[in-house]
Amino acid sequence: MVAKCKKDSLLIQKVAEIYKEIDAQINNHRESAGVCIACGKCCDFESFDHKLFVTPPELIFLAANLHGENLKPMKTGRCPYQIDNKCTIYKFRFAGCRIFSCKGDTDFQSGLSERTLKKFKAICEQFQIPYRYADLATALNSFETA
Repeated sequence: MVAKCKKDSLLIQKVAEIYKEIDAQINNHRESAGVCIACGKCCDFESFDHKLFVTPPELIFLAANLHGENLKPMKTGRCPYQIDNKCTIYKFRFAGCRIFSCKGDTDFQSGLSERTLKKFKAICEQFQIPYRYADLATALNSFETA
């Protein structure tokens, strides 16, 4: 049990490090990254016509930081964590949420996304977690039936 807790703690720490690296890249390249105005439009995936993809380490990180709450299923095309146009998990938001800005340079965002995904794949390999890159609805809804 102790080994599992240490393992989980190390995985969560590694995800937090990746998020810090993303945030630093965004801050260091503001012009390319774009500045999010927190309008919430991109959180309504159907009307914005895009999808957010997540990895298992990101879901594990979020679940660990929900303080005993379960992951919410996604029952509509809108992120279940956006309530009254505010992100209720902003501090723990996914890599895609950190990287994407509708005002950002797509080449910058794509490059940062690719580098980040390699890091998440490495975490999956290190911790022997099956790597899945799934859209948010599929990922969250798979926990509802589990």
